Amino acid sequence: MSSAFVKEGEYQKLSDVGSSLSALLYYLRQENGGQAIREMKSFYSDKCGRHVYEMSDGLTYALDDENKWTIILHDC
Repeated sequence: MSSAFVKEGEYQKLSDVGSSLSALLYYLRQENGGQAIREMKSFYSDKCGRHVYEMSDGLTYALDDENKWTIILHDC
C-alpha cells in the first residue's frame, strides 16, 4: 500500500493547528511532504485588522477571531 494514503485519524485541518507560529510551520512542513516552509514576511494589516504571515508556500495566514489559523485571500 502506498504511503501517500492518509491513515484514518492522521489528517489534521489547518483550523485544528495550535495558535503558535511554530505549530503552523510544523503543520505546513507535514502538508508539503517534509519540505521546510519559512516565514517570508509578517506584519499587522490594518485592512484585515490582524497580524498576517506571508509564507514561502505562496500563501498568507492569520489567526481568526477564534484564535484559529486561516488562509487570507485577496487581502481580507
